Amino acid sequence: MKAIVFYRHGGLDVLREADIPAPVPGPNEVLVKVHYCALNRLDLFVREGWKGLELKMPHVLGADVAGTVAAVGPQVSGWQVGQRVVVNGTLSCGRCEHCRRGDDHLCLHHAILGEHAPGGYAEYVSVPAANLLAVPDGFPLAEAAAAGLVFLTAWRMLIRRAQVRAGEDVLVVGAGGGVNTAAVQIAKLAGARVFVVASNAEKGERVRALGADVVIDRSRENWSRAVWQQTDRRGVDVVVDNVGAATFFDSIRALAKGGRLVTVGNTSGPKAELDLRYIWTKQISILGSTMGSRDDFATVMPLVFAGKLRAVIDRILPLAQVREAQAILERGENFGKIVLRVNEDD
Repeated sequence: MKAIVFYRHGGLDVLREADIPAPVPGPNEVLVKVHYCALNRLDLFVREGWKGLELKMPHVLGADVAGTVAAVGPQVSGWQVGQRVVVNGTLSCGRCEHCRRGDDHLCLHHAILGEHAPGGYAEYVSVPAANLLAVPDGFPLAEAAAAGLVFLTAWRMLIRRAQVRAGEDVLVVGAGGGVNTAAVQIAKLAGARVFVVASNAEKGERVRALGADVVIDRSRENWSRAVWQQTDRRGVDVVVDNVGAATFFDSIRALAKGGRLVTVGNTSGPKAELDLRYIWTKQISILGSTMGSRDDFATVMPLVFAGKLRAVIDRILPLAQVREAQAILERGENFGKIVLRVNEDD
């Protein structure tokens, strides 16, 4: 099959098109013909070799897949060749203590498609049948691919971890990324007033169209101070921060007493300096979150299919233009998801 692979970690130049053997589904797996695969910053980190990853080379990136069933393993039931599906990219063992009690997102052998296992930058990918969800007829597969990881992540962090309630104030640091566009919509759906920090006026207007109530252009003012002023010196109840080192301290300062900061990434670096006095005097909770459970996926994706939440797509590019796609993501020029078209819709 045709795939985009890399044989060593590095920059954009390590990505190349190759013909590699198509995967064969295991007993409990399904072979998916990939129609679309959405990009995530995770793809950049894996390509660069973060956290000392030890991968079998060549490696195929891509956690966000939507397509059609091409074949099923001998022990799989309930799926038919040709069915339209979206893939939950969170992989779990199903056997450890966490999986047995339904907390598969905490699996001791937790893995992510495209990071620890071959992903969707290829014509076919093999995944556990339990990681599939049917896509309704008429719903665009490109939107299904763009929604999976970001809405799963945003749902887990806001609804399960931060437990956002109606009437609360939620601040999302950053406007253009996929997780942040999902977080704005989920916070609004939960009944919160949503503040967003945008890097420029154009992104600010686009995120306002998604439902943001207050947009702060960080290119024109100190956003942490602006939040403090616009909440009458109270602060917000919840901050979503996936930027990390560059924003973490200001995010903490923007919180109200008893507030919760939820972090799902560190695009500006993993090491942040804290003033612990803010933590204990304001009784702040710092919550880590990543991806989500199968139950989260099965809960949030029907909201996407029903139009209550909407995947924001910046652009769709052919698989062969993967270097251009990742370069755009690296530079932060996108608003929403960049999606690769792998196979044309049937």
